[in-house]
Amino acid sequence: MTQPLLTLPYLIRPATVDDAEAYARTHVAALHETYEHIMPPEYHEYYDAELPAMIERRRAAFEEAERTPGSARSWLAYDDAGEPVAIATSGPGRDEDRPDFELHHIYTLRSTHGTGLGQRLLDTAIGTRAAYLWILDDNPRAERFYLRNGFVPDGTRMLCGPTWHHKPMFRMHRADQPG
Repeated sequence: MTQPLLTLPYLIRPATVDDAEAYARTHVAALHETYEHIMPPEYHEYYDAELPAMIERRRAAFEEAERTPGSARSWLAYDDAGEPVAIATSGPGRDEDRPDFELHHIYTLRSTHGTGLGQRLLDTAIGTRAAYLWILDDNPRAERFYLRNGFVPDGTRMLCGPTWHHKPMFRMHRADQPG
């Protein structure tokens, strides 16, 4: 059994193959909450329909992570009732010009906002290391969070693909943080 990394009021633990469904469901729920003001209804309909495939992709990713040292890792956070309320994934950078460490995503359900859970997930997923991430434009809550944690825009921008309705996004990076 995997030992928890952190406890009360939320339990954060590494995700396993058995967590693929809970992870994907939490991911979709958080996408809906996070982007309800940015994305059109079609975006949300797509992710609802995509959920079974997302579960299978997560299962495959978690199997790969268990087999391959140094690959991306994921975490799930649970509330006191044992319900999943947040997710995070980080790992080696996927951008050719930034081969360092990447925070792939952190998503917390709205019910946890303001509790410090996002900070705990960030600390768990990347610690004090240098890292980068991508963030959608018009997401001020997330941008403030990452700025507070030493991330700054690095000047790289691009448009998301069709699933994300070609919305603009930008990359943020931070140097190693004092331990």
